[in-house]
Amino acid sequence: MELKKEGKILFFIILAFFFCYFLPVGTPRFDNAIMEALYLVKWYAREHVLLCLVPAFFIAGAIGVFISQNSVMKYLGADANKFIAYGVASVSGTILAVCSCTVLPLFAGIYKMGAGLGPATAFLYSGPAINVLAIILTARILGLELGFARAIGAVLFSIVIGLLMAIIFRKEETHRSQKHANMPVSEPTRPLWKTALFFASMIAILVFANWGKPETNEGFWFLMFQYKWVLTAISGIIFGIILTLWYEIQWWKIAITIIACVITAILFPHEPVVAFSIGFIGLSIITLTGTDETKEWFSSTWTFAKQILPLLLAGVFVAGFLLGRPGNEGIIPNTWVYTAVGGNSIRANFLASIVGAFMYFATLTEVPILQGLIGSGMGKGPALALLLAGPALSLPSMIVLNTILGMKKTAIYIILVVIMSTITGILFGYIL
Repeated sequence: MELKKEGKILFFIILAFFFCYFLPVGTPRFDNAIMEALYLVKWYAREHVLLCLVPAFFIAGAIGVFISQNSVMKYLGADANKFIAYGVASVSGTILAVCSCTVLPLFAGIYKMGAGLGPATAFLYSGPAINVLAIILTARILGLELGFARAIGAVLFSIVIGLLMAIIFRKEETHRSQKHANMPVSEPTRPLWKTALFFASMIAILVFANWGKPETNEGFWFLMFQYKWVLTAISGIIFGIILTLWYEIQWWKIAITIIACVITAILFPHEPVVAFSIGFIGLSIITLTGTDETKEWFSSTWTFAKQILPLLLAGVFVAGFLLGRPGNEGIIPNTWVYTAVGGNSIRANFLASIVGAFMYFATLTEVPILQGLIGSGMGKGPALALLLAGPALSLPSMIVLNTILGMKKTAIYIILVVIMSTITGILFGYIL
């Protein structure tokens, strides 16, 4: 037995040695792929960790502390009213407008609180897929047919995928729902409307801070973009008032945090992320030094952060190495992708779904990428397949999902997204 164990160790040592020995350092494609991976990780850290993930971690942590398990089971549990559960989950993306990675802490929060696998996966898909601004941008740039098909397809996908996941794993879900039902039920300490406003203020901070620039410099969406940081600041002040009035946070702590944010915004007017970061550093200190309830909130938030963030960064690095950043090549040549997804064949739709599922798309970036691919000969069917698979999945999100759901459920979820995207793309291409 000992010899077998030592033999395994020797095998991995030899494997690691040969990997290092034959590492193609110095070849242009490999070196470029490494740089692309580092560039993508840097960009992700600057644009998404502070603005997207940190608020999402706090929201996910708050779900576990301030929302009663009874409420989650009532509206999103396996035995909840299906119309309400899937209806709420399937349109959540119209509110959140987050990417496939940012939705993960929120998904983990409601799933661990007892939400059924079906509604939870419907929420997981719809969060990044049903983005109102992205759908409008798709219709304006790629054509009304693609925009309309994306909107309808995303809503239907979230419901169908959720229902299929619930059916496939019904035995496990029955056991899980019974386990949650047998746990002691805690009564909510605050009225529902107070909790709703508390979460609405945090979601507003998340949404406004990540409001993307539209294609044109006019209209309502551009006006929102121009004042995104003003709206974020207003949401933050409302959030601070709520913490003071209903969550027993001392007012002077909130005041110091707000003043620090204002001073930082004045000192660094062109770097609003700095002030935004100061705000969340202040929130961390406030929750860590507050009541037992807020300390539990910080602990729950920290648990999500250390579980999810390292895996996401590793996944983004690998995705950048393989496929590069938008408009740049990784180790896989772009010409391979263009050749694979050209036309409207079954192979093109399937490969478009696969590429979309593994590539990382930040919110709204899928539209200009597809514009370039369509210009290079990509058919409308594969374009829709990529639009339906891409925003909802990515290699980083797959890695994290595996730790939340396990390999089996994660694999089935990925397969369902890819197969449904492929079939929809084929039908769409055939109709057009």
